[in-house]
This record gives sequence, C-alpha cells and structure tokens, in this order.
Amino acid sequence: MRSASAMLGLLAISAISAVGPAQAGYDYPVCLRVYGPANYNECNYTTMAQCKATASGRAAECYPNVFAGYLHNDTATAETFHDGWLLTGDVGELDDEGYLRVTGRKKELIVTAGGKNVAPAVLEDRLRAHPLISQCMVVGDGKPYIACLVTLDEEALDAWKARRPRLANASITDLIGDAELTAEIQGAVDEANKAVSRAESIRRFRILPVDFTEQNGHLTPSLKVRRGVVLKDLASDIEALYS
Repeated sequence: MRSASAMLGLLAISAISAVGPAQAGYDYPVCLRVYGPANYNECNYTTMAQCKATASGRAAECYPNVFAGYLHNDTATAETFHDGWLLTGDVGELDDEGYLRVTGRKKELIVTAGGKNVAPAVLEDRLRAHPLISQCMVVGDGKPYIACLVTLDEEALDAWKARRPRLANASITDLIGDAELTAEIQGAVDEANKAVSRAESIRRFRILPVDFTEQNGHLTPSLKVRRGVVLKDLASDIEALYS
C-alpha cells in the first residue's frame, strides 16, 4: 500500500492513519514502526502519530486522537490496549522503504499446527486475480499445512473450454478431475505462493463444483467470504485436503 493514508480498523475511535514515512518537504507527523517476535525495525519520524505491528503482526496505533479507553470498563480497555498502543483488527507489516502494508484481518488469521501465523488475504487476492478463479478460501487453522478451496468463474471457464474442443460440453463437475484444468489452477497457486514463505504457501487445493454466492450463504452482500459458514458447510471438502 503506497497511498498517503489508509483506514485501519476501529474507525469509530480513531481517524485516518498514515501509512508512509515522512517525506522531504512535507510536514506530516508520522511514525511507522513494526516489530516481530525477535527483533524491532523502527522508523521514528515524529512521536505525533504512530503505527506498528505486534509480535503476531497485529496492527496497533498510538497518537492524540485515539480514544483513552472505555468508560467504566477497565477490562475492555485492557484488552484493547497494549503498552499504550491501540490494537486494531488489522494485520500488517512494513516494507523495506517504511510503507505499511495491511495484509489481512486479525480475526481471519490462520495459525497452523506448527504455530505459523498466516494472513489468508495475501494468497486469496492473488488467486482471485486469475481469470478462471471466481472465489477461494485459504484454510489450515490447526492443520499441518495451508490448503485452499477454489471455485471457478463460469464465463471465463466457457471461454477456456471453447479453445479445447474435447471439453466443449463438459460441466464443471466433469472438469474437476481434468489434468489440464488442474494444471491451470496449480499455476495460479504457484504464482500466489511467490508472495509468501514456504511455511505459508498453499500445498494442496480442491476445486469445488459450486461457486460461493450470497444465495447459498457463502458470501456477504459485499461479496466477502463467510469463512465460518464455509468451514461448516464444506467441512468434508476441507478434511479431504488433509487425508
């Protein structure tokens, strides 16, 4: 994210958060910093506005217009702040130039059996960029590796089939085991995996015969995947990825 500013979570109690380092000639009160489990990478430009990520990668911010706490609710305040930093619902990191990159939401963070934290949006956004992929959902919470459910874009699939006469009359169900289609989706997975470490990469995927839609309850009205619903409805498909 290279814009001058971006909205982070908890917007009701915090204004716009700057996401880039101070630039020569501009008097922006910005401090962005990030730290991981073993080290700190800190860029202090001023102490007026700050944003960082916690050890688990959770974005946090601290500056004058962040609220001081919940009225008569010390427990909620303690859960929301860490050493004076407001914990947002976002997960992020700083790049080599000091720009904050929001990589996902804390509630969507996947923790594998090996303890690796994985932000699914990094992989999912890249997968959905492939024309044949309509929707996808990365899974792997408590599992030995990361896997993914994939649905196909019917219009793109029709065009893809038209260039392959042998598949002209094949349904999505017929195509699920097709080697050429599998290789096509594997290519998309390989491309997405370039953005993450091996421990975060997708090892297996499963193509589904039905798309995620608002009608079947798998998408919200804003077309976001309802992860909890998909996990419940497609539990057997997910389990098959680890069999």
